Amino acid sequence: MASLRTIEISGTSALDRGTQYGQAAAEEIAEAIDYYARAFEHQSGLPWHEVLERARPWQRLIADEFPELFDEMTGIASGAGVSLTEIVTLNCRGEIVYDRGFGRSAAPEEVDGCTSFSLTGPAAGDGHVYCGQNWDWRHETRGTVVIVRIVQPPKPTVVMQVEAGQIGRHGANSEGLALNANGLGGRFDESVGVPQTVIRRLVLDSPTISDALRVLVNTKAHIASNALLTHREGYSIDLETTPGPIGWEYPSDGLLVHGNHYQAFVPPQLAATHRPMSPDSLLRVPRARQGLAAAANAEKSEDVRSAVHIAMSDHLGFPDSLCEHPDARMPAVIQWSTLVSSCVDLTTGEYYVAPGTPCEHSYELMPFNLYE
Repeated sequence: MASLRTIEISGTSALDRGTQYGQAAAEEIAEAIDYYARAFEHQSGLPWHEVLERARPWQRLIADEFPELFDEMTGIASGAGVSLTEIVTLNCRGEIVYDRGFGRSAAPEEVDGCTSFSLTGPAAGDGHVYCGQNWDWRHETRGTVVIVRIVQPPKPTVVMQVEAGQIGRHGANSEGLALNANGLGGRFDESVGVPQTVIRRLVLDSPTISDALRVLVNTKAHIASNALLTHREGYSIDLETTPGPIGWEYPSDGLLVHGNHYQAFVPPQLAATHRPMSPDSLLRVPRARQGLAAAANAEKSEDVRSAVHIAMSDHLGFPDSLCEHPDARMPAVIQWSTLVSSCVDLTTGEYYVAPGTPCEHSYELMPFNLYE
């Protein structure tokens, strides 16, 4: 897999920033639309135009409650030469899948898989603060993944890895705040809630850790999702957010790891019949903890990154391992893999990514610094 495409956009107008984004990522956005048209039809039997109709409630919600992000989506659509509803659909693909009655196989495992980590205090031997994750999702979307750097004064500058056309997913900002996220699963009420891409962008736009926590605690999401927040001052917390209650965890000896199962609590709405969305998450999390423990004994930053890289390349349970690989037993359109492995040094502002499975790709330093 080639190095990830990096897109830089800037300006005080959300519409202008979106237009820049859409123009720069037009090919990747077209590829994303083509993939999801095929994937949704495979899963639900619905043609693309009917899937777009399912996105209308979120389009209205975003326009009404988050006008600046709606303007950015409008600009992305204009710049890429696609419809606004197609961009909204790319940003709500998880919510659409989870909508009750969506189709013949709206399965819980259709949300993102990931293994996220944070290293603070004694967890990193060089004294730096680190965070990152293996982002596992559909293998055929790997060509749509881009790194977007957004300069948007007076808000913090944001760096994030996303599927082209999306306005938020995983990343960090110039105030030293990082977000890593994981799908959790479980069905809740039927009311329309805020899409995860919107919530995650609001977190990444936050100037302080307190502001980010308010976003996660006070916003009613449509689907359950895990958010691991890390701050360069050596603070980290994990929040299991749902449309109902919220659970949380703090690090142990500076190490915090989360996968795709509820670790802090099981929401009472799910408790009677709950099963983990991704059974392999039950092995990924302890394997990541075991591997990442080596970072505590690494005195140099390059050795910390090496320990992280080795840990995130683990293959126990292959292909459904910490380092995820496509399962040839599954149809190609629903095969999974690790799309990106990231390791961000929040002390120095250095942002490293491995484009694809970390076992096959080294961490590459991105051509910018969070604090530039």
